[in-house]
Amino acid sequence: MEYLKVILYGIIEGITEWLPISSTGHLILAEKLLALPYSEAFLSMFRVVIQLGAILAVVVLYFPRLWPFTTDPRHKYQRPAVWQLWFKILVATVPAMVLGLLLDDWLDAHLYNYITVAAMLILYGVFFILIENRHRRPLVRRMDQLTYRHALIIGCWQVLAMIPGTSRSGATIVGGLLLGLARPVAAEFTFFLAIPVMAGASGLKLVKFLADGGTFTGGEVAALALGCAVAFVVSVAAIRFLVSFVQKHNFKVFGWYRIALGAVVLAAAFLGF
Repeated sequence: MEYLKVILYGIIEGITEWLPISSTGHLILAEKLLALPYSEAFLSMFRVVIQLGAILAVVVLYFPRLWPFTTDPRHKYQRPAVWQLWFKILVATVPAMVLGLLLDDWLDAHLYNYITVAAMLILYGVFFILIENRHRRPLVRRMDQLTYRHALIIGCWQVLAMIPGTSRSGATIVGGLLLGLARPVAAEFTFFLAIPVMAGASGLKLVKFLADGGTFTGGEVAALALGCAVAFVVSVAAIRFLVSFVQKHNFKVFGWYRIALGAVVLAAAFLGF
């Protein structure tokens, strides 16, 4: 049963990390139904480090577009467009990196609760619906049209995802749509931006866990590895689904889903669940 619960956590992470519906909102409910027999210190680290499997899915799926080197002598072993993309990703990462280091513990202590999560689920659900109702012809239809200014502003939107229930992908997609990015471009830049951000967040949590005297049992190592592996497999499917979905549909359905989930989280809070 313990490992079955870990598998379910990996499935939840793999789906909700990429769809703009908040992994935190789902995990806060899952933790009540699927309590794992580990210490709170390990679980706090597990919730974040399990994202490594999700990151690996992006690397595998988009490796040809993300690897900046080539053996083709015509390009002198480098691909300038890929380097420019990585520089834009790094620019977008700076706001979250700086504030994440400063506010990580405070946010966990003060905002990881039902009310905050529900409020952010509903608020960004409304944002998606309103933005899609006014969505005009996109100004940025290809990734190479994305500027450093776009990247920095999207990075600032990503900072808002530090508030539990916001959804990292949800915040960055909302920011992208407001800047005039086409839906596929907004979604893909969100995937790419996840690599340094989620890797950094996972590394920070792991270092804090070890610095505070945390140690791993054999069962905990197995649980973490299993969760990451499941998150990887499910993330591959979730990313492919979202890329295909946004080619023909808008994000309204995710907005309505967020509002419904926020209502469920609020109900759980008031019922003492």
